[in-house]
Amino acid sequence: MSIASYEPTVAFFRLTNSQAMFQVIMNDILRELINIGEIAFFIDDILVGMDMKEGHDEVVEEVLKKEENNLYIKLEKCIWKSRKVNFLEVELELEGVRIEKEKVKRVMD
Repeated sequence: MSIASYEPTVAFFRLTNSQAMFQVIMNDILRELINIGEIAFFIDDILVGMDMKEGHDEVVEEVLKKEENNLYIKLEKCIWKSRKVNFLEVELELEGVRIEKEKVKRVMD
């Protein structure tokens, strides 16, 4: 499994409920990839997860082409081809999903 995380650099401001509005806009832009299960998206995080390495680069390229919609991705904030990534406060890896160890430690202490 190859996982990557991408974060757009620009969000809409001066809009009422701007995060929700940004989510709706990005859902519309990325709908095709979301519907076939190749990416997950939440507010400003895009996760590309594949069971096999084959095809991963093509999906990433497809996501990057979405910049044509006047959206930008700050490449230095991206995590490329990682086997483990933090997404929505959990760790995603080949073995499955788990809560971050730091959070568990805080609860146990």
